[in-house]
This record gives sequence, C-alpha cells and structure tokens, in this order.
Amino acid sequence: MSGDVLCIGEALIDVVIREGSDAVEHVGGSLLNVAAGVATQGHPAHICAWWGKDERGDRLARWATDSGVSIVPGTDSAEKTAVAYAMLDDQGRATYEFELEWVVPPLGDLSRFSHLHTGSIAATLEPGGTQVVDTVRRIKDHATISYDPNIRPALMVEPAAVAGRVEEIVALADVVKASDEDVNWLYPDEPVEDVMRRWIAAGPSMVVLTRGPWGAYALLAGNRDMLHLDQMSVTVGDTVGAGDSFMAGLISGLLEAGFLGSLEARDRLRKAGWSDVQPALHKAVITSGLTVSRNGAYAPTPQEVQAVVDADATFA
Repeated sequence: MSGDVLCIGEALIDVVIREGSDAVEHVGGSLLNVAAGVATQGHPAHICAWWGKDERGDRLARWATDSGVSIVPGTDSAEKTAVAYAMLDDQGRATYEFELEWVVPPLGDLSRFSHLHTGSIAATLEPGGTQVVDTVRRIKDHATISYDPNIRPALMVEPAAVAGRVEEIVALADVVKASDEDVNWLYPDEPVEDVMRRWIAAGPSMVVLTRGPWGAYALLAGNRDMLHLDQMSVTVGDTVGAGDSFMAGLISGLLEAGFLGSLEARDRLRKAGWSDVQPALHKAVITSGLTVSRNGAYAPTPQEVQAVVDADATFA
C-alpha cells in the first residue's frame, strides 16, 4: 500500500562546522530529510515547512523539488530561512545551535494525505507546535501517524518544558522512533527500555529506539518481547541526517508492507508480529547505514538499498 505522505516541520540550512575545516552549508532539517528519503524510495511525499523567499529558501525549494518532494503552498512565507549550525566532533557526531522561527502554513483539506510524519523542533517550538498537534488530531480519522521527538536541547531548554508535548504526540501516533540520546535527555533517571514500554502502552503500535553503533530496539503492541536490530558496519562520514534516514526507511518499508496509509493499515499494524515488520525495520537500518557512510543528509535510492540486501542475506 502507498499513498501521499505529508511531512510537517522544519526545513533549513545546516551549516556544518568541523574543526580545522571551512564551514560548509547543506540543505537539511529533520522533516525535509524524511520527506526526501520517502520520495527517493518511490512514495509521493509533501513538505509543509516555513522558509523565506531568499537565496537559502530558494535552495531548499530546488532541493525538495529535485528530490521529488512536493511543497505545500505557503511554505515560503517566513521572513527569512532558518539555519542550524552543526558542530562536528572528531568522530563525526553533531551538536546543534539554531536560528529559526516556526509557523504551520494553512493546510486546508487533508483528505489527499494517507500518512503524516512530524516531530523534532516542529512539535515543540511555538506557535507552530500547537498547530502541529491540531493537524495530527484532524488527520488521524483517516490517516496513520508517525513521530520522532528528535530532541534538540539548544531549543527545547529542559525536559520539563517539552515532555508533556512529546507524550501527547506519542499517544496519538501509530509509529514512534526516537534515539537513546533523546530518551536519556527527556528521562535521565529512567531506563530506556522502561520508557519504550511506557510509550507503547500509551497508544502506538510500534516504538523503535536507535542506539547508534549498538543498533536499535523495537517493540510492538501485540508482542511482549523486545527485538534487537544490529546496525550496519560502515565507515562513518558523519551522522547528519542518520535518524531521519532511518525514519524514512521505516515509513517507506511499512507503507510497502501495508502497515501504514489507511485505517485498515493501522489495524493490521496493531496485530502485526515480528516476521511481518522485520523487512521494514531492516530497510530502516540499511537507509540509515548508507546515510552515515556519506557526508550530509544523503537519501539512499531503492537500488542502493537492494544492493545491500543482495550482498547480505541476513537483510532479506
């Protein structure tokens, strides 16, 4: 099953700063990265974001269009385009500082969209954060929902300021993906496995936690056991966009398996077992691995994903 995927949230310019090198600008933003990843995997994807009619905004629009992503009208209504400064350490891991504002442009009729993905800054930065939640509630009567908290401490300030919103959207979502860094920041005194179980009990059918080189954990609502997924072994370029690529691979894999994109798909995912969803989880591992093997938020192609599967029978 396929259908139009709506990604609501930030699209911005990443200024990547590595010690000893000149700063380099890349098109980025969590939700634009996911939209590009979903579109590159062959699914109709739309970005609802907030950038300006300026040179950087023109670059975002061109990159989205070149990636096969449709742009929701009004997305280019901001006064200026947002910027994220990504500081890379000697292992390629990124920390961020931001210059941005966030508003959701008018969306009108949502009936054409069968799946909505949101998260990151878009779900917590006001006034857009409240507008995101309103949109999730509007679309849930006919479409499936995925969510990635993608915590950004530089903007979210402290856990108490955003934990309520995170948990509100977790409860509305069908699929939740987070990193262990997200969970440790939100709940520093709670084991990540306990947080995953608490989240799955709140409403989602699937919760996935990525753990960098240690792979990922996954839980299903219909199965008491936790699944561990090994990460791909790759030479790291940098980790920019790795989580977004995992999310895009997971969304596309679940769409292809008929577990996202309609109310019937929601019901199927609720009853799914590990053998049903493991191909989608493997696809997420592969797309993420291919992304971290490159510099910047690279969106792997279906052919690249298939080449990994062909070379490693454990991904089949």
